Amino acid sequence: MADHAGDNLRRLMAERGLSTKDLIEMTGMDRRTLGGILAGTHRTHPRTINRLAKSLGVSSDEFFVSPAQLLYRRFDTQTNMAVEEVVEDHPEVFDGWTDTDFDELHSRFGAGGALTAEGTLEAARSMNRKRELHDKLALLLESSQQKLVCEILESLYRQVISNE
Repeated sequence: MADHAGDNLRRLMAERGLSTKDLIEMTGMDRRTLGGILAGTHRTHPRTINRLAKSLGVSSDEFFVSPAQLLYRRFDTQTNMAVEEVVEDHPEVFDGWTDTDFDELHSRFGAGGALTAEGTLEAARSMNRKRELHDKLALLLESSQQKLVCEILESLYRQVISNE
């Protein structure tokens, strides 16, 4: 599942100027586990990915991205110039955002091309609403209401699929 975990962990460490020792201190993980991930010989458990992501301030998704996609990220950043201005003008909208969130925003396009300032704000607020709903759903799925939530989701999913 985490085919790119080692490559992406090395990339993230390099971007932040971190050594393996630094990462051990940040995460509390042992050298053997991190060495196995970096070497690609360790099957990375989702909890481990989550721990690394939180320590590095990125989304867990960052570990599953193909390194080849990084070229698209650079292109998207250059084509959506309004994003930088909106982030400066409205930092509260981007509180807690990860690199992956910004990548997703940069990859969006408005009507006719790159995002406008208004389109950027709308997209960012939409992404925040979606994240809030995901967080609420994750909590509900860990609660005593899990069975009910699953039944409701399955019912809604069947309804949406049958209408398409």
